[in-house]
Amino acid sequence: MYEIFGAKGSIKNTSSFLNKITVFSKKNDVIIQVFDSDLIFGKKHIITSINHALRSIEQKKNTTNSIAMEIMLYTSGERQIKLAIPKMGIKNYTKKIAFIIINNKMKIANNLIEELLKFLSLKRCDLVLNCNEKYLKKFGIGENETKTISKNNYEKLVIEKVALVDILK
Repeated sequence: MYEIFGAKGSIKNTSSFLNKITVFSKKNDVIIQVFDSDLIFGKKHIITSINHALRSIEQKKNTTNSIAMEIMLYTSGERQIKLAIPKMGIKNYTKKIAFIIINNKMKIANNLIEELLKFLSLKRCDLVLNCNEKYLKKFGIGENETKTISKNNYEKLVIEKVALVDILK
């Protein structure tokens, strides 16, 4: 089971923030992956990435040794971690964060999400998961591609980039 949600706040120190996530995930026996949500183009983007990553691991075609990092690859549309992390990872002063919490045992309880956000001094805001077309170019989608479809289908272009990671592997 997994839960996808967004949050707002300010990350002043990336290392400290990631260490806190590690502590929380070990304490609660969950896997947590975070992204700078500027390049998240809706929940479907993340769900597609999760599904590709799980299938990759199941078929023993994974590039990394962790589900969290495999999801990072697919979400970024990149096949190399050295490109995926700078593109999608959080940075100092990131203000909008997308989260995935994965737990193989049971559904993620809302109180666990609230506890995590309180621990990280963030406020829940799922609006940060919404598509933002001004970041398409940064995601690797050019003007030629965007001219071929309507704006309400931009998310499909991003999902196509996610699927291409399988081909690039």
